[in-house]
Amino acid sequence: MGVEGCTKCIKYMLFFFNFIFWLAGGIILGVALWLRHDPKTSNLLELELDGAHAPSTFYIFVHILIAVGAVMMVVGFLGCYGAIQESQCLLGTFFACLVILFAFEVAGGILGFMHKDTVSKEMMNYYDSVYDKAMTQSLIDPSKKQAAAHVLKVFHETLSCCGKDQGTTFLTQFTDALSLTNICPSAGNSVSCHQRIQELFSDKIYLIGIAVLVVAVIMIFEMIFSMVLCCGIRNSPVY
Repeated sequence: MGVEGCTKCIKYMLFFFNFIFWLAGGIILGVALWLRHDPKTSNLLELELDGAHAPSTFYIFVHILIAVGAVMMVVGFLGCYGAIQESQCLLGTFFACLVILFAFEVAGGILGFMHKDTVSKEMMNYYDSVYDKAMTQSLIDPSKKQAAAHVLKVFHETLSCCGKDQGTTFLTQFTDALSLTNICPSAGNSVSCHQRIQELFSDKIYLIGIAVLVVAVIMIFEMIFSMVLCCGIRNSPVY
């Protein structure tokens, strides 16, 4: 015979929240793996020109998410098992893990918010350097244009864009029409690549932020319920 009354209700509520927490960990892990292998981001972040790679800041965030999702699944299972077994040791360990995870999540959330535009800015700067090099080589020294033009073409085909802004978009389409270059997408899209890069990475950063916020709310409830249940087990006459 275990805990009774309200404490028993807390026990099953904790199990329910832990199950949600475990599912959230699985979802975060799945989303992180999707972000890691998404064709658009993979095509861009694996580009290389003259030994210079595309910025990897986005992948650093994604790899952290993969680790967090895996740890959440382990901790969620620990919480579920501790609640069902009514084990003070497991619940205490679970609470300690939650506090550590919550601290890392708050710190990560603050850093992520402070640097939310870093990924897109780094990618824009990389795109600008590739664009300038490709256009210069194409117009001045056509015999050396292949590498830079190929990298730029991947940008344009992947994001369905052309040029840094409206002016360079028009210039690039004009040089393509004169057969001086061949770097705009075949569809002839006139959207600037800066806009596309901002949309691509900013949207995914906000997706990560929403997931982190939902998990933080669940963790607060779990910490409260785990301590209440632990105290209830300690005060139960059965124990």
